Amino acid sequence: MTKNCSATKTAGRFKGLEEKEQLKKEIAAFYTLLSEMIGADKLILKAGKLEALALLRSRKTEERVLGLQRVVFENPTLAPAPGKEELAEALQQLYQEMAEQMARRTVEEALERKVSDRLQQRHEEYLQEIKRQLLKEQSGPENPQTLKKYALLEKMKRRKLNRSALEILRPQSLPEIVGQEQAIEALLAKLASPHPQHMIIYGPPGVGKTTAARLALTAAKALANSVFTMDAPFIEVDGATLRWDPRETTNTLLGSVHDPIYQGAKRELVEGGVPEPKPGLVTEAHGGILFIDEIGEMDLHLQGKLLKVLEDKKVTFESAYYDPVDSQVPKYIRKLFAEGAPADFLLIGATTRSPEEINPAFRSRCTAVFFEPLTPLDIRRIVTEAALKLGVPLAPEVPDVVSEYTTEGRQAVNILADAYGLALFRQSRNGLAGAVCITREMILDTLRASRLPSHSARKTEAGWQTGKVIGLAVNSFLGSILEIEAVAFQAREKGKGRIRFNETAGSMARDSVFNAAAVIRRLTGEEIQDYDLHVNVIGGARIDGPSAGLAVVVALLSAIKGWPVAQDVAVTGEVSLRGAVRPVGGTVEKLFGARQAGITKVMLPEENRNDLSAAPDKLEIVFVRTVEEALPHFFRNVTLTAGGSQEKL
Repeated sequence: MTKNCSATKTAGRFKGLEEKEQLKKEIAAFYTLLSEMIGADKLILKAGKLEALALLRSRKTEERVLGLQRVVFENPTLAPAPGKEELAEALQQLYQEMAEQMARRTVEEALERKVSDRLQQRHEEYLQEIKRQLLKEQSGPENPQTLKKYALLEKMKRRKLNRSALEILRPQSLPEIVGQEQAIEALLAKLASPHPQHMIIYGPPGVGKTTAARLALTAAKALANSVFTMDAPFIEVDGATLRWDPRETTNTLLGSVHDPIYQGAKRELVEGGVPEPKPGLVTEAHGGILFIDEIGEMDLHLQGKLLKVLEDKKVTFESAYYDPVDSQVPKYIRKLFAEGAPADFLLIGATTRSPEEINPAFRSRCTAVFFEPLTPLDIRRIVTEAALKLGVPLAPEVPDVVSEYTTEGRQAVNILADAYGLALFRQSRNGLAGAVCITREMILDTLRASRLPSHSARKTEAGWQTGKVIGLAVNSFLGSILEIEAVAFQAREKGKGRIRFNETAGSMARDSVFNAAAVIRRLTGEEIQDYDLHVNVIGGARIDGPSAGLAVVVALLSAIKGWPVAQDVAVTGEVSLRGAVRPVGGTVEKLFGARQAGITKVMLPEENRNDLSAAPDKLEIVFVRTVEEALPHFFRNVTLTAGGSQEKL
């Protein structure tokens, strides 16, 4: 052990001697470089003035370094000499200062040479201007601050996080968009024609409208009859961010004119007083597609301007500063003012609003494409495919749980991604390793943290109930059921009965009740004024249209006559005073809601027959023209005929 210690000490001494010799060599080399740079004679004079000559001739390494510091930094007051531990750092400071001095010297020599060349060509009075020009040519607009910011930007550019979950899980091709096969076919059909049509895509959020529009252009480029070239642009913008500027000084969508004095045109144009037209997104989209998400949120004035562009296929510019006879106006500016900027593009808008809420002028120029709400089966498929892309296994019940809490594909992916992050965090916190598995409990913890309510459809109860009817409604492209119930009591005084209903249902509920009274009197001879009636829409749902008319008739008739109503039958349709069942809107969405609620039979007006291409699976659809045709499907062994006669079958 003593021998080992001795060997270690010997090795340490050798290492120290080697480092010391290396420092001496570096100091000698630095002194030689300084002599060559300044000159040996000038170096001695300079060292004498700075009280460093004796230090430079010293045999002590520390004193020689101090002498070099005084010469390089030109400071005779520097003291004391650096210690042995500080020698390396002191040499680094000398290297840095010497490099900066050499750089300055190089720049100064180059400037002096150029100034001398220029002085031979110009007069003495322009000397200052020449120097400024040389400085500009040599260094340009850069300074230490701008260079520092540039370096920071480059450093930030090299630092990247992983892609977000939505970016990874976003569909990369049209077949990956779940549940929208018919809508995508309609979208491509409008792009495949030699005469493509402007269109508006309607649908609930998170079902793939934007992604489908983006991918549709790529697919359209490969079609034989498509007018889109391989370099056709796809310009995307959010309609909610587009605002109308009444002064017309800025317009991202259509373009604007930057006047030379107030709005900052290019410098070379300002000097000549020339306004600068700057084309907008409609010109960038020329020859391709302009996609406006949430097009229903655009300012009405801007919508009007955009309609004009769609008709003219160009954008015109005006400015009080433009002089068509000014010879200083560049050709491209003269052309923009004279002919306008080209803007021949296909407009695709997307919205979560209903068609009635969109500008009629837009609707008349655009064909409609409807994206369907996603079913629980679609959500389960999205979750399963997203898990495969993330490379994470799922417990068998996870897709079912997610499908109960959302009808949006984007939100389903977010729930899965949050649960995946939760699983990784818990594994890391507990010091575990290996693959993670997303369980039902993790999904529920994620849902509780996000305060997401259940979206599972309310299921109807099978059987028969008196005074209760299942109606159908639509809200934001999502169909659902309405549970309408009624009770009837004999009025205390004949002919002075009262009618009550929940006011939250809206004025249409009141009108439906009074229309139902006329129909019931015509069919049964019953006077509803002889009864105290209470009509209620369970859950406080609002009836925005007359489509609940037939459901109200059946509910009141059941309550007055005591006839049980089938609870597996749903109905929608307006009822006229003559008992005719009139057409309603949203039939496709209503059938979706009926199927989700477990309804087996749906009653629709005959005039809505052409709205459907095919009935959904496991759903019987009956089309009726009158109330008399509909009632046998609700009541057992009852047939009503006009005039008040009743017949038991």
